[in-house]
Amino acid sequence: MSSNSSESRPLQRRLDALSPEVLRSLRRGIEKESLRTGRDGRLALTPHPIALGSALTHPHITTDFSEAQIELITGVHVDADGCLAELTELHQFVYRQLGDEILWSASMPCGLPADDEIPLARYGSSNLGRAKTVYRQGLSHRYGRRMQTISGIHYNFSLPDDGWRALQHADGSREDERAYRDASYFSLIRNFRRHSWLLLYVFGASPAVCSSFLDGHPHALQSLGSGTLYLPYATSLRMGPLGYQSDAQASLAVSFNCFDSYAASLSRALSEPYPAYERIGIHDGNGLYRQLATTLLQIENEFYGTIRPKRSIRPGERPLRALAERGVEYVEVRCLDIDPFHAAGIGTQTMRFLDAFLLHCLLADSPPDTPQEIAALSHNQHRVAQYGRDPTLLLRDGARERSLRDWGKELLDACAPIAEALDAAVDAGVAGRRTEPVGRGDGVASKPKGTRLHRDALDAARAALEEPSRTPSARSLHELHTRYGDSFRAFALAHSLANRDELMTRTLDAQAQARQERSAEQSLEEQRRIEAAETMPFEVYRRRYLAGELGTGDAR
Repeated sequence: MSSNSSESRPLQRRLDALSPEVLRSLRRGIEKESLRTGRDGRLALTPHPIALGSALTHPHITTDFSEAQIELITGVHVDADGCLAELTELHQFVYRQLGDEILWSASMPCGLPADDEIPLARYGSSNLGRAKTVYRQGLSHRYGRRMQTISGIHYNFSLPDDGWRALQHADGSREDERAYRDASYFSLIRNFRRHSWLLLYVFGASPAVCSSFLDGHPHALQSLGSGTLYLPYATSLRMGPLGYQSDAQASLAVSFNCFDSYAASLSRALSEPYPAYERIGIHDGNGLYRQLATTLLQIENEFYGTIRPKRSIRPGERPLRALAERGVEYVEVRCLDIDPFHAAGIGTQTMRFLDAFLLHCLLADSPPDTPQEIAALSHNQHRVAQYGRDPTLLLRDGARERSLRDWGKELLDACAPIAEALDAAVDAGVAGRRTEPVGRGDGVASKPKGTRLHRDALDAARAALEEPSRTPSARSLHELHTRYGDSFRAFALAHSLANRDELMTRTLDAQAQARQERSAEQSLEEQRRIEAAETMPFEVYRRRYLAGELGTGDAR
């Protein structure tokens, strides 16, 4: 939906209601997936290193779909620098346990073996651990293992409590505080889905893929040579039709108008049998589990949206129940590619852009979605993923079509006051921390120089709209062609090795090393405790979890 001056007035009113302290207290965290590979750029077939702790119980180092797919999870941070510092520390610790293996610095996979040789993640003998592996077995039967090895970055975002109270007061809302917060998060989500194609253009970094990823499967990509497939104007193949997509999920058309509409869509998918998955069955002929359920979704996390409403869950709790009982806690942005040009896969400039962008999604008016709009959103996502840098590309905006460039500029203009306010909040915090007069020496503090971190992030996005060659996707293809003989694997391997070397040369102080070692050991102890206490037969556990009587938590 396009913006205009009348729409900007409520946005400015809401923005003015947020104090500098609130704007300095925005909360963010990162979850980053990476494939472990050998130095030949082929998928590692080794187990998750024991020195990293238990993938089942470690709060910050786990695995995603594959045993070779490490996931690093930061805590919650009130500034981008602190978030990146923790993510970097996790990388440093992991690398010191990997030996000759490396972390693949691209979203699209490395050289892959045959599909059935890609190892599923293993979590031990407990019911919780078995359920997580059976869920992945189900994913492999439903979508194939190759698709699941695509990796990315998730960005978690929320406002502090004071921010919600300020917005509710500014809106004159007399709703229950939780109801207002939930409605506002769903408003943010609707606007994000309308405009998230801009993130694919600005930050997409997967315009090419190793041909082994599509070995034997039909596709519409072009051959670039040296075992590489691509599309010349692609930004993020990961987010296009060959990424996290399926005909089954395409039928969902989930509405985000409120929690009830969202929950109703997912509840049907979690409760109604789906014929193709019924044919897979729960067990094979030998009694081994093939999937957790025959429904369209085994669990909530199987729904591959670009953004999710989230709530921390308790043991034995389904995610939808947690949202229903305690409301939305934060949103999880899921459409970011790993940036090969950053050692940790993301930089603070990207985070600052996301903060301004997500605040715009929250503060701007957000009309209800419709089935027609939901279809247009999917169309826009796929068009930008595959053809985003094509200067003639048009996107659907209601009943009209618009150029990506013009619409993108309009969105960045709308984000500009927010970036300015975020920068001013940083400056106010710096001024407030001063304990001595600065400036002319007359006892009067001079005005801070003026932070431009968030405005610089928007300016970089503007430059990318003006010059597509500045985007990570274009830079990747340029390097592929000029330095790596049109080989995606050579390009990604070179950046993976360079990023490893950069992280290994940075000092990991003794306290950080000891802290990480302690977390790893504690997680192993926790897994042993869970396994020793197990008494329930797995089939009983599976049925009771699916019935919502007890749960695997985040079974993925």
